[in-house]
Amino acid sequence: MKASRYPVASRRAFLARSGQAALTFSLVPAAVLGRGQAAAPNSRINVAFIGVGSQGLRVMLNFLKEPDVQAVAVCDPVREAADYPQWSDHEFCNAVHRLLEVGSGWEWLSPNQPIQLTPTLRCTTGVAGYEPCRKIVDAWNAKRLGTNRSSGCAAYADFRELLARERDFDAVVVGSTDHVHAVISIAAMKAGKHVFCQKPMTRTMHEAWRMAEVARETKVATQVAVGPQASEDTRRLCEWVAAGAIGPVREVLNWSSRPLWPQGLPTPSEAQPVPAGLDWDLWLGPAAYRPFNHAYLPFVWRGWYDFGCGAFGDMGCYSFDTIFRVLKLTAPTTAEASSTHRYPDSYPQASLVHLHFPAAGGRPAVALRWFEGGLRPERPAQLDADERLDAEGLLFVGEAGSILADFVGGRPRLIPRARMRTFTEPPKTLPRSPGNEREWLNAIHDRSQPTGANFEFSATVTEALCLSTMAIRTGERLGWDAATRTLTGPALAREMINPPARPGWEV
Repeated sequence: MKASRYPVASRRAFLARSGQAALTFSLVPAAVLGRGQAAAPNSRINVAFIGVGSQGLRVMLNFLKEPDVQAVAVCDPVREAADYPQWSDHEFCNAVHRLLEVGSGWEWLSPNQPIQLTPTLRCTTGVAGYEPCRKIVDAWNAKRLGTNRSSGCAAYADFRELLARERDFDAVVVGSTDHVHAVISIAAMKAGKHVFCQKPMTRTMHEAWRMAEVARETKVATQVAVGPQASEDTRRLCEWVAAGAIGPVREVLNWSSRPLWPQGLPTPSEAQPVPAGLDWDLWLGPAAYRPFNHAYLPFVWRGWYDFGCGAFGDMGCYSFDTIFRVLKLTAPTTAEASSTHRYPDSYPQASLVHLHFPAAGGRPAVALRWFEGGLRPERPAQLDADERLDAEGLLFVGEAGSILADFVGGRPRLIPRARMRTFTEPPKTLPRSPGNEREWLNAIHDRSQPTGANFEFSATVTEALCLSTMAIRTGERLGWDAATRTLTGPALAREMINPPARPGWEV
């Protein structure tokens, strides 16, 4: 086990020396009550946040707002860095000001230096890492206590150290880079912790299968961060298609303007100095060692094969979840892709993917076409003359009409408009959701409560995503037999199902 190079605050030591804090922080963890029992109504769920870069910080702030969430630890290979992208000026400091209901004091979180991510995308810098997030959690806990300060949040660089040393917590929120989602989630589940994992679930098929297997074995509550699965629009789409609003669906078109980061790049040859506060070897995790270069992080890691899943993994996990639910899809049987120039280690700038799903459960076979990098399908003939396709979207093509929606299924409408004006929505037959995060928290309190994006369901969606990224990387037609887990195609693609990990990082 690799120990943190940095001093950490022990929550257990803090409780020992603070009687007042112990009164508040020593609420009975939900896990103590047993996985099959409901938690007491006033119990809090003690949560560790692993992966607190820019997105991990955002996710942590959202969870802190939940009245039954108590943050007890944060973890990241980065101690503190001031080069994370913000999507608006002062985003990080404004979010903390709103959380704490203060007007100032956290401006240092938003230095607001310009970043030119791509020729068309400019943003500004923010501060993240385990030390800034520890300070935020301590300030939030102090606000809850009604005191000036609190120091009850533990901080770690290495998640393995956190899991070994911290005992009295219930759940983990994984906000790390894609390539360590599986190893962190599996270790946490084996430790008996409930897991909420950022999307995409994993970057390989094998990792997805292992996460689903361990979830079944441990019976903890799991959820992937695909909020559209819990939306009203997804349920409406399911009800519309099930009621025959457009007849049997045989084709789906889905297009994304991503990536928002540079990709389609040659592998860096220059070894640059590792920034202070970054444990580079720990950040690499299961990936093969390479010298540090700023081409890999922060944020831009997603375009590299060893670390992310490109635009497809970034956004397809959202829309494919919706498509799978609406059409009750099983695994695809073929995938093929065309793209701009392919590099050895980086996803291409733009791709077009064709997937074939066999007939099943009374529905016909489905052809799914994915467009990314600014590519879009041809304009649907049914679209009104004054309408244009948005930069991102989703189109279900049925035998009796088409449904056009936002990228993940928002604002669904029949086209042309005249069809929508005469359309009567079918009755609401599906249960509604309290929200993606809330589903998971409710399931921790009461294991009889369902989570829509649990690891077992999401593994099937992830399998299709991984097959697609493999087709993008090879440029060849791939055949897939999900029952036997057999891939027909080049040896390179077969190696991608379960690529080798560095010793000690296998799942």
